[in-house]
Amino acid sequence: MRLLSFFFDLLEPIFRLAQRWLGVQRLGWLFVAPNLIVFGLFTFLPILINLVYATTGGVNLFPFQRPFTGAENFQILFECGNYLDLSTCRKDVFWRAMGNTLQFSLIQVGLMVLFSLVTALVLNRKIIGRGFWRGVFFYPVLLSPVVVALIWKWLLQSQGVFNAGLVAAGMSPVEWLTDASWAFFWTVFVSIWAHMGFYTLILLAGLQAIPRDLYEAAEMDRASPWRTLTRITLPLLMPNLIVVLVLAAIRAVQVFDEVFVLTGGGPGSATTFIVQFIYQTGFAEQIHLYGLAAAASLALAAFLIVLTLAQLRLTRASEAGQRGR
Repeated sequence: MRLLSFFFDLLEPIFRLAQRWLGVQRLGWLFVAPNLIVFGLFTFLPILINLVYATTGGVNLFPFQRPFTGAENFQILFECGNYLDLSTCRKDVFWRAMGNTLQFSLIQVGLMVLFSLVTALVLNRKIIGRGFWRGVFFYPVLLSPVVVALIWKWLLQSQGVFNAGLVAAGMSPVEWLTDASWAFFWTVFVSIWAHMGFYTLILLAGLQAIPRDLYEAAEMDRASPWRTLTRITLPLLMPNLIVVLVLAAIRAVQVFDEVFVLTGGGPGSATTFIVQFIYQTGFAEQIHLYGLAAAASLALAAFLIVLTLAQLRLTRASEAGQRGR
């Protein structure tokens, strides 16, 4: 404590001088300046650089070597003869990636919210080994996405554990990761398995915040379990459900790690999503089209902003509805 007091005594003249120069009202900027510098260097500056790349062309890496092209990169991405026929699009892979991302998001988010809700409802009950089961469901969240994908790839590959079990049972092996339908199914399944515990925890916290006397009153009134769920649990859990829905949607749109390691975007473009398209266009292909990758990332950012604004609007509407009750 004496050392800490001595340290602050040394800083006191500096703060007095800063207060004299800046004034009391502007002194707060001195304390937030380190965070502003970090945000500026690692958040706002990359956004500005990305805008520069999106509005320039060529294959050169350094911005000052790239000619200004305006909105040409966006025109290339969105140029289609018929949006219902992706083969007429100039960058049909971009649209296939967008379609895959939309399909993946709708299926994965819907199932994620449903399974997380059911799991949270079960884990909120008085069951044997409740603490153990909570840990089991949350454990995959602690694993790296790459580790998760490697584990499931080891299970699902042609010579993997699943096919070994099928062969031992006298059945033919299945190409889990090289058949388009199965590959897409497993990307959804692995993503849900890896992240469901996080959303279950959010919903479980919301369930435990609901007053118990409401359930006791419903029990005294002999309300059915379904009526208790729809009239007490779900309305009071709605703020948590909205948070889970939007966070799961944002994560689904940005999916990359698990899918890239598990299927590599294949077979063909069956599991190629928008983030992988950005990575391949800007870094993996032989000709690095940084401008197209930057334009695609800005389109993704615009969609994420829409999701965030939707979350804020839904949250405010839910809070207003609860206050109205």
